[in-house]
Amino acid sequence: MKNFRYFLLLVILLATMPIFAGRPKVGLALGGGGAKGAATIGVLKVIEAAGIKVDYISGTSIGAIVGGLYAAGYSASELETLFLSQGWLDVVEGHRVEATLKTLLEDRGVVQFRDTKIPFRCVAAEENTFEEVVLSSGTLYKAIRASMSVPEIYEPVKWGSMYLVDGGVVNNLPVDVVRDMGADIVIAVDLQQKGSIGLGLSTKGGVFGWSFKRPDVKRHTQSVKDADVYIHPNLKRFTAANFGHRDCQQMLNLGEEEARRHWDELIEIRNRQRY
Repeated sequence: MKNFRYFLLLVILLATMPIFAGRPKVGLALGGGGAKGAATIGVLKVIEAAGIKVDYISGTSIGAIVGGLYAAGYSASELETLFLSQGWLDVVEGHRVEATLKTLLEDRGVVQFRDTKIPFRCVAAEENTFEEVVLSSGTLYKAIRASMSVPEIYEPVKWGSMYLVDGGVVNNLPVDVVRDMGADIVIAVDLQQKGSIGLGLSTKGGVFGWSFKRPDVKRHTQSVKDADVYIHPNLKRFTAANFGHRDCQQMLNLGEEEARRHWDELIEIRNRQRY
């Protein structure tokens, strides 16, 4: 009788193992690039159309804005409407950025990281050393504001004892961050174009050491290799400041078109999640 029970237990375990093995956790790594973040929204539209369940999100700079709002419950369609609206300039021009982010998040019942519908982390850097700081708890709108604080454009954000700036100076495509969150499959959206890696920085703080080491370049190269699905829209004719309605619409369309080229890969991920 005892042997039969062991045999029955073994059969049950063997029968259920493929089910668990076939449900990988999917993470999104959303890169920085200013206005080029419109393309990321186009990618999200295709990911939704493919029926993929997103389990984790990491983002840097504009990737933190789009990723944070998506994690809070905004759909790709809602983000598209927001990004193409005049009100979006309140987010990116700086004079009302914190208030706008705070309102957008509170509209979805999100104040702290723990309130998001999808687990989320964003990347910033310490102002003087350019050491990476991965933000995963605390006030979400403030963390996003820190991640997007491009030196000389936005004031650094005080976070505890630190002052934080844009995470793009060290990790502009945070594949490793979302992998560490538990993602088995990482879909990376890279907005950087050839020759455009890095941010314009002055000679203050730790920029001299940063300029010799260029940790952002090294991390970016590794992130591209480590992504399972690498989506890289061709945005060469646009700049990070092209926030006009027409430019954003074109970039959004380019992001959608590039994601469609990965349709078979996305459907394979969707199928693996179902079985």
